[in-house]
Amino acid sequence: MPTADRDVHPKVRLLETASRLFYAEGIHAVGVERLVSEAAVTRATFYRHYPTKDDLVAAYLSTTSERIRAGVAAVTSGKPARDALLAALGIIGDRTLDDDFRGCQFLNAAAEYPDPAHQVRRVIDDHRDWFFGVLRDLSRDAGHDDPEHAARTLVLLRDGALHGGNLDDAETVRTTLRRAVTDVVN
Repeated sequence: MPTADRDVHPKVRLLETASRLFYAEGIHAVGVERLVSEAAVTRATFYRHYPTKDDLVAAYLSTTSERIRAGVAAVTSGKPARDALLAALGIIGDRTLDDDFRGCQFLNAAAEYPDPAHQVRRVIDDHRDWFFGVLRDLSRDAGHDDPEHAARTLVLLRDGALHGGNLDDAETVRTTLRRAVTDVVN
């Protein structure tokens, strides 16, 4: 069990602990007792910052979305639209090669939260809508004749790569994703 850094605010420790455990082991597999123990906080502190475990799950996914948005912005900034599309999906392929890769946080969470009206699913939907919008706009700017279809296809390729990268040879998945994205954007 990692030792919590007591110089870090308890709310941040909870979120960092939850992010690590939820991704590595699954959301429902990790209970509140384990979270408070590993974050070195009390149950009262947990509930003061996150009234329910689902509030913490939503915060975990929101924070993950913010990091991904910043990463996509960084790799696409200043690039022509076609190159930006390749770069945005290239980071997906690259992520599948990481030693700690366990698939997509959003797809994993969606499997654990099937109710589309649940607050966790709303965070997932917001992230997916954002990513679709980025791909649609870049496809349009790249001159694709059907940017909506291109974006839907690219989202499906992303989803498949994030599942396949966890189940199949990650390098093959990465190479296949690059080739498929190139085929769509050309």
